[in-house]
Amino acid sequence: MIIAFGLAVGVLVGLTGIGGGSLLTPLLILVVGVKPVVAIGTDLFYGAVTKTVGGWRHLRQGTVDLGISGWMALGSVPGSLLGVLALNALQASYGDAFESVLLGFVAAALLVVSLAILGRAVFMRVFGESETVELTPRLKTSAVVIGLTLGVLIGLTSVGSGALIGLALILVFRLTPHRVVGTDVFHAALLLWTAALAHMASGNVDFLLAGTLLLGSIPGVWLGTALLPRVPAAGLRPALGCVLLGAALGVLSKAGIEVPGAVIVGVPLAAGALAFAVHRTRREEAVVPA
Repeated sequence: MIIAFGLAVGVLVGLTGIGGGSLLTPLLILVVGVKPVVAIGTDLFYGAVTKTVGGWRHLRQGTVDLGISGWMALGSVPGSLLGVLALNALQASYGDAFESVLLGFVAAALLVVSLAILGRAVFMRVFGESETVELTPRLKTSAVVIGLTLGVLIGLTSVGSGALIGLALILVFRLTPHRVVGTDVFHAALLLWTAALAHMASGNVDFLLAGTLLLGSIPGVWLGTALLPRVPAAGLRPALGCVLLGAALGVLSKAGIEVPGAVIVGVPLAAGALAFAVHRTRREEAVVPA
């Protein structure tokens, strides 16, 4: 089952470039029954390995903006350490009582990521994209602040390394799509290794579980990359956002907040219907009358 999870997540990562940490953590918590702290640490280690392979490939292809990656890492590397230290301190202070609070953090992060993916896929139009960006003092400061904020979030919950950083690269730095993916994956490798090493030192990584996941995800990423030219990302990303929205509500329910099953299923379906309606309207608007 775990190899199958790794395969499915790997295919989605290969097809969309996002979804690894955001999908694996709730799967490990809700389906496999792994303790939240161990799920987060194991997910970060798994993500660090996969992102390293992808980051090296993008670096060789020349799709990485090293300037933006470096300035973001200046904030995200210490930020991820702060997130892990905060998680360990809260766990040590409150023990098992902190578990429901941590699940709430994970649910909140999943909610933010799902809405970011849906917003990016459905409502964001192409604007002013460029291959390179002149790093003014304002943009450098923005990169450090964004990196610090997302680093804390990822060190604490393991969620958001692909979707939220990619969104920042689009909105703030306005990179072209392939530069967004390359810079995102390369920077994520730096960030995730920092957080993963901190979780390893804290004893929060299940290496057997991570290795089993990698058995499925490595061929899954290869398969997803091969399928990429044949599968429209325009439909996949909203679907992934809806799945993560349902996962957020499911984790929230496990945290002790009563969420009816109809809401867990109905809200993602409604979001999917809205995404489909908006996408169809855009296609009709794009048709030029003869």
